[in-house]
Amino acid sequence: MRVLLVDDEPAALERLQALFEQIAGAEVVGVARNGREAMEQIDALKPDLAMLDIQMPELSGLSVAGGLPADERPEIVFVTAFEMYAADAFDVEAADYLLKPVRFDRLRQAVERARRRRAMRDAAPPIEAAASAEAVSFWVSGRNGHVRVLASDLDWIEAARDYVMLHTPTRSYIHRLTMTALEEMLDPEMLTRVHRSAFVNLTRVQEVQRLGKGLISLILRDGVNVAVGPTYVKAVLARLGLSAG
Repeated sequence: MRVLLVDDEPAALERLQALFEQIAGAEVVGVARNGREAMEQIDALKPDLAMLDIQMPELSGLSVAGGLPADERPEIVFVTAFEMYAADAFDVEAADYLLKPVRFDRLRQAVERARRRRAMRDAAPPIEAAASAEAVSFWVSGRNGHVRVLASDLDWIEAARDYVMLHTPTRSYIHRLTMTALEEMLDPEMLTRVHRSAFVNLTRVQEVQRLGKGLISLILRDGVNVAVGPTYVKAVLARLGLSAG
């Protein structure tokens, strides 16, 4: 996957370049330091993925993404220090939204998500099974209306202050809801609470890491690392069919 990095902070660019050196199949083909350069580089290099900072001189990352023709636009992952732009980022169909400082596992997840989305562009649309009348879903609001997100489509959920981030294999959604309300509405067999700030679909777990002192973390199929809170360890291991010893 050919990647363009866009950020007006040299240190942020250096960090992203160093992280991408550890991701197999990803090649950084160019960098840009403001929105205007980003538009020029996207037109010239035709990258598969553009990592866009949001607050930049001349044009914001949101303006860059919104100004690109839909059929020629690379996959977009926003990288920013500010949570307040998340809703706008997903309104322009971004593959992911990463907060600085970027964690390696979340970056790897974002790249895998972008790869999957590009592959789906050329694939025939799947035949969707009829949703169960009892299936839990979320109506997520955006600039142009609402999108229905089925709980069964989620890999995991994480808390984000007054919101939650709903992560599917191909994109994420931000939704105003508390973790307590989520626990009351979700089927624990489908999405299990593993931390005070996270729920996980345990069928998406690829690896369980034992951290010592009885602590564990879950590695999901996209490579994201989700910590399990001490009070949840025993129940999570039991659901996975593993011993606590």
